[in-house]
Amino acid sequence: MAARVTQDTFRKEVLEAEGLVLADFYSDSCIPCKRLSPVLAELEEAYGDALKVAKININFDLPLAEQYEVQAAPTLIFFKNGAEQDRRRGLVKKAELQEIIDSLK
Repeated sequence: MAARVTQDTFRKEVLEAEGLVLADFYSDSCIPCKRLSPVLAELEEAYGDALKVAKININFDLPLAEQYEVQAAPTLIFFKNGAEQDRRRGLVKKAELQEIIDSLK
């Protein structure tokens, strides 16, 4: 299950995590975010330990969203061993996410 990450836990949960982390910058009022959420859950389950999904609510953690220049929700940022590897905005298809994950893991 995706971990709810805050500004206080971001370093530990995302930047210091080993392997691939998909950081989902979302908003509760965002319809595309709500449509994407079950897709991310499916991917996390399918990839097991090879993928960690971290959810960051931009309404509650605006400084974190600003730090990573998140200008739209949803914004998906892929981190590997603490470094940003890829980024996508908007409602991204599952197949596209799988391609990115497979290329980064």
